[in-house]
Amino acid sequence: MKQYLDLVKYVMENGVTQTNRTGVSTLSVFGYFYKVDLNEGFPLLTTKKMFFNSLVHELFWYLSGEEHIKDLRKKTKIWDAWADDEGRLQTAYGRFWRRFPVPENGLDGENWGSRWVNTEESGQRTFDQIAYIIDTLKEIKVNPDTPNQRRMVVSAWHPANAAESKLPPCHYTFCFSVKAGRLNCHLTQRSGDIALGIPFNLACYSLLTMMLAKETGFEPGEFAHTIIDAHIYENHIDGLKEQLTRRPMPLPKISIADKPFDRLVFEDIVLTDYQPRPVIRFEVAV
Repeated sequence: MKQYLDLVKYVMENGVTQTNRTGVSTLSVFGYFYKVDLNEGFPLLTTKKMFFNSLVHELFWYLSGEEHIKDLRKKTKIWDAWADDEGRLQTAYGRFWRRFPVPENGLDGENWGSRWVNTEESGQRTFDQIAYIIDTLKEIKVNPDTPNQRRMVVSAWHPANAAESKLPPCHYTFCFSVKAGRLNCHLTQRSGDIALGIPFNLACYSLLTMMLAKETGFEPGEFAHTIIDAHIYENHIDGLKEQLTRRPMPLPKISIADKPFDRLVFEDIVLTDYQPRPVIRFEVAV
């Protein structure tokens, strides 16, 4: 995929060396943007083999709203490095996607979208951001002038949690926009590991966009991505140089079962025509 290879080349040529919490230095640039048209194929990298099953399991874990990986780790180990022995995480994306904490008593004049607020067994009130997006998109389908059309924002960032978390969200907010009957998504990422994380983020949010488009009656549009700190770990440089020598293959296709969004399961997402180059192993910097 040209957009990804252009990102790799740009950071290789313009990145500055930085130290960070992992102890492995990076080549890093500030503020990189790209976008892909989802009608040209599913943006799963072909210059190396991607582990698509892990990606789909991860997305369904996000959508479950769970704050632990007890079930996810039976399918994939990609989050094990940041969880405790019982599978608990200090920050879980889906917990905030589906169960963002709502104050019990707000300031005078504040409203809290009670249509999407739930009260959990613990008594904690939470807001389902994904349900809000789906309902808003369905409203736009009927009434394109609905007031919320430019307010379809999902946040995985809770400032008080992020201040203390071992790994606060990297891809911390995304928003949707409908243009000419097509559903577009923009992801903002504070920190992006180009070799390992970005290929997963690109494909994951593209798949989510396609799933939401199918649920709400829109065609998939574009996926856009802003990476604030785009970086390559020094022990990933050789592997990425190898990728740059490989010719991309045609993009694969995705089919999604004709089922309600909240009833979709792993088996309902089918990837076809995927012809990747061989795997390139990259070590995770924890």
